[in-house]
Amino acid sequence: MAIHPLIVRGAREGWRWQWLRLMGGLGPADQNGHYRRPNSTPIETLVLEEKQLEARNNQTKPHLIVGRSCPWAHRVWLVFQLRGLSTSINLLKADANHDEGRWRLKPTWLGCDSLLDLYQLCGAPPSYRATVPVLVDPGANPSDRPRLLGNDSTPLSAALCAWPAEATALNLAPSELKPAINAWQELIQPSINDGVYRCGFARNQRAFDEASQALFSALEKVEESLQTKGPWLCGERVTLADVRLFPTLIRWEMVYASLFGCSAKPLWMFPALWGWRQRFYALPGVSESCDSQGWKQDYFGALFPLNPSGIVPDSPDLSRLIGAGLAQPK
Repeated sequence: MAIHPLIVRGAREGWRWQWLRLMGGLGPADQNGHYRRPNSTPIETLVLEEKQLEARNNQTKPHLIVGRSCPWAHRVWLVFQLRGLSTSINLLKADANHDEGRWRLKPTWLGCDSLLDLYQLCGAPPSYRATVPVLVDPGANPSDRPRLLGNDSTPLSAALCAWPAEATALNLAPSELKPAINAWQELIQPSINDGVYRCGFARNQRAFDEASQALFSALEKVEESLQTKGPWLCGERVTLADVRLFPTLIRWEMVYASLFGCSAKPLWMFPALWGWRQRFYALPGVSESCDSQGWKQDYFGALFPLNPSGIVPDSPDLSRLIGAGLAQPK
């Protein structure tokens, strides 16, 4: 028996009404349907001096807490990996609890089993969102109160670039390249890092089309620069600019192309970008920070308004997709 057209139309309109309510909880939008990332209250980012880190044992070292699926946490994690900071900072991975909508700590740390509990233990005011990444100093002595050293990915990445490290550690933000790094940040952050979310969380066709156009226009600019000035964004050496771009592009085929609709042009049609991603993925410590199965579970499993079925699709093995080690700088 055929369903009456009025029932079909009513179901569509009802579903769209409910979808808009759900999307409002997922991410705010302006009156024209453009996604706008919510503001959060950042913590002043602090860098400990080398003398403050002396004689710290494994329990009293600062802890960097990241989440596997969060691209903002991933960029800080990459700085940690590339600069070899494990001698002075411990790395903790928080798990995204889809049902509770919060980050869980397993195993518990400082008696806290959630990131929210840890923020409260550190004396964070209620206005602070318990987000990753976050750098926490448990204190050098048992009587010290833990404190938050930073939870905003941009200044936190810069802080870890200045963190005490071995003399051979990579300098990802050399002073002579900071203007170029900042110029790339002004393009990458709104149009690419946020751009994929503006596509995925757009409320209507026009908002999506504008976000998609801005996204792929920015990728074209990156492609052109890599072709003429590469192999890295700032020339002959990898910098913080590359770090800021990588978390978005490494998730491209696994998440953003399919779930967020970033499919106007496949990434392999940007040959310089494709080679750049291969080179970055092959850097020491980078592949260990990439969990493609975890990304898919968290994105497809948690973003119910975008994927109501909760079905997590298959995808090729990440290392095979990237072709790690096949491309070398010229």
